[in-house]
Amino acid sequence: MNIKELEYFKTVCQHKSITKAAHALYMTPQGLSKIIKNIESEMGASLLNRTGTGISLTEAGAYLYARLPEFLNSYHSICSEIRCIEQRQNHEIDLLSAYGILRLVTPECLVDFKKKYPHIKFNYREYPDRQVERLFQEGEGNVAFTVGNGLLKNTRATFMEKYEIKLLVNRQHPLSGRETVSIKDMEGEKLYIESSEFNIHNLILSQCRLAGFKPDIVFETSGFSLCHKMVQQNKGISVTVDFIFDDMKQDDLVMLPFEEGPFYWETYMLTREGKAENPDISLFHNHVMYWLEEIRKNSIQR
Repeated sequence: MNIKELEYFKTVCQHKSITKAAHALYMTPQGLSKIIKNIESEMGASLLNRTGTGISLTEAGAYLYARLPEFLNSYHSICSEIRCIEQRQNHEIDLLSAYGILRLVTPECLVDFKKKYPHIKFNYREYPDRQVERLFQEGEGNVAFTVGNGLLKNTRATFMEKYEIKLLVNRQHPLSGRETVSIKDMEGEKLYIESSEFNIHNLILSQCRLAGFKPDIVFETSGFSLCHKMVQQNKGISVTVDFIFDDMKQDDLVMLPFEEGPFYWETYMLTREGKAENPDISLFHNHVMYWLEEIRKNSIQR
């Protein structure tokens, strides 16, 4: 049994289903079931009651689940602190970024930083929004670009940019002539959207639920590009944000603001709170914020 397996057990408890938990973890239910049985074998206790309708916790399982957050948080905090010490001593920046933010910051920003500070080792990884949040909370990376409200435990969040989320339709679509649309206008339309690992997905679905319907999601993807392509072919509708729309430069597409909005795609730079000051991270933080300001002043082209 290891820490990762305990994380898997926690996910099973949260979803109250091995199948749903396996889907969230990108595993097979059979593989996850084997891990849970290994934990039970090592602990010498049954942790789950398995029935045809799902699972429930045994008394031992409930005891373990109740104490996992404190244990895991303590473990991840220790690992994170050790990793931060090593990264500071080795002059290393390990950046986790949500998909799409590199378009905002521009690759040239990172290239310019590496040229100015060649003594700093720079690693860069991209993931969906929620995966970035999970990895950063678990101690991965020492800087993160994320989409959301920036409210993560033990982090400092610097607001970067925000853009309004709008409906995306083909110019031939009946809605294209409108100045605004309502969430209700999406009912019955074929929707292409980023997966549930992205905050924009969960925002739109929650608004649809408030409007009293379940959207007809045809396909979930990991980026805006495929959504734009499907709408360009007039196969359905999607949602997007201004700077992505401008970057794509597709004349046959139309963006429409939501009457219930505005809803925003907000971006933040995260660093760790309560850690010893890392001069390299301060350099990177200031560099990125300066770069974004120069873009706003049109001194640098996005």
